[in-house]
This record gives sequence, structure tokens and C-alpha cells, in this order.
Amino acid sequence: MTMITYANDDTSSRPDVRKASPAGHAAPKQRRKKRKTSGRSAGSYAVIAAVTVFVLAFLAPFGIILVNSFKTSADYRSNGSLSWPEQWNWGVIGEVWERVDFSQKLVNSIQISLGVVVIAVVLALFNAYAIGIGRVRWRTAFLVFFLGVNVLPQEGLVYPIYYLFKELGLYDGKLGYTILVGITYSAFGTYLLSSVFSSFPRELIEAASMDGASRWTILWRIVLPMSWPTLSVMCVFFFVWSWNEFLYPLVLLISNNKQTVPLGLSVMQGQYTSDPTALSAAALLGVIPMIVFFLIFQRTLTRGLTAGAVK
Repeated sequence: MTMITYANDDTSSRPDVRKASPAGHAAPKQRRKKRKTSGRSAGSYAVIAAVTVFVLAFLAPFGIILVNSFKTSADYRSNGSLSWPEQWNWGVIGEVWERVDFSQKLVNSIQISLGVVVIAVVLALFNAYAIGIGRVRWRTAFLVFFLGVNVLPQEGLVYPIYYLFKELGLYDGKLGYTILVGITYSAFGTYLLSSVFSSFPRELIEAASMDGASRWTILWRIVLPMSWPTLSVMCVFFFVWSWNEFLYPLVLLISNNKQTVPLGLSVMQGQYTSDPTALSAAALLGVIPMIVFFLIFQRTLTRGLTAGAVK
């Protein structure tokens, strides 16, 4: 009995090792976690600083244009382009708007760009469906042809297109110009969609064919919904490219009431006359529609670009 009592007393007098050991190991782990957290914070701050510098460098020219758009000509010539306006000239935008007939130019650009998007996307969809899914003969030759159309410079095509439009009676017409640009852009769309449709799951096409679906039904019920992210990105790109076109409308659209925004704003710069503040205001008027367009369709563009990265 006495020995058992001593054993119990010895056991009760021992230090609680089990409680002390986890606490001893917990401190180094906490220190390691703190080091990792501080390292991530430093890296995050570096990335944020780099992105901020890049954004400021990108937005600096737009800020200079915005400031110079509301200066007077005397203020610009005396203080330069980087100074703050001594007196804000709010009427320069209205003067440029009336001088170039910006309302008509804006309507023309919207009509032409939307028409180009419809023509280019429809033609590219049909061509890519025949090449990528239909597996037509001479598929590689067709792809090389469409790639060659994209490689050809516009300057080499202006001369024959000018005389072709003269012969067909399409010269100085918005319809002929819209068809031309739409067909030109459809070559790029065909090449892009063909690569997308070539990796399309054949099991879906075969299953739909066994259920009695026609090729038209397969296109509109299966292929089109699954390829809509790519088509939405194409629509955005085609609209922006068509809006910024300068060489083709310069040659093919000579009437003032049929010209687009970039071509209409070019009249602000003459051979012997130059008004920097008016040019800045014209550039501001030309870029505002594109900014509004991207703000409206930024989600569509982001979803289309990231659709292939997330399965």
C-alpha cells in the first residue's frame, strides 16, 4: 500500500509534458507563417506599384489631350501643352462639333461599324462551319487562302478596289464600303473560328445527326451557343477595327455626308493652318465613343477572352 502511494505521488508530481510540447512547437510555426505573410504582402505591394505606374503612363496622353481640349490658343502657345489652363475654354468642343458636322460622322460610323460586324461574323461563321466541322475538301488550301488575305497590306489593295468600285457603281457609297470591309474582316474571322471548330467535340455532332438534326439545326442549336464567347470577342474587335479605319474611307468615301469619324476629324489639320486646341478637342471627341463602347461591353470581352482558359 505504501509503495503504491509513493508511485501515485511521483506520477502526480511529474510536469505535464504533453501540454508543454505542443506549445513549444507552435511558436516556430507561427513565426514561419508570419514570415510568409509578410513576404506575400511585400510582393503584392510591388505588383500594385508596378501596375499603378503602368496605368499612369498609359493614361498620361489622354490626360494631356483632355487638358489641352479646354485651353485657348493663346494659352497653349504661351505656356505649352503640359501646363494647366489659365482659363477654361468650354466652347471649343461645340465649335469642333459644328465644324466637322460630328453628328453626321457619328451616325455614319455607327451604321458602317454595325454593318461590318454583321457581315463579317455571318460570313466567318458559315465558312468556319464548313471548314472546321463540315470537313470540306481542300481544307488546308482554304485556310492558307484566308490567312493570305489577312497578310496582304491595305495599300496594295486600294488601287484595284478603287477601280472595281468605279466599274460596279459602288464608289462613294456606304453600302459598298460596308460590304468591302465586312468581307475583308471575315477572312480573319474564318481563320480564327476554323481553329475553334476543328476542336469541337464530334460526339455532339454525331449524336445530333443520329437524332435526325439537320446541318442547319446543328449550327444554330449546338455550334452557335457553344461558340458564342468567341463570336462576342470577334464582334468587339470588328467594331473597333471598323471604327478606326482610315485608308479605305479616305479613298472610297469622298462626300462629306458619308465620311466616318476618323476621316471627318482629319480636316482639323491643314497644310498651312494648325490649331492644337481644336485638334485635341477633335481627338477627344473621337476617343469618347470607343471608351463608352468598352465600358458597355467590357464584361462580354472579358468572358470571351477567359472562356477558353476555364473548363
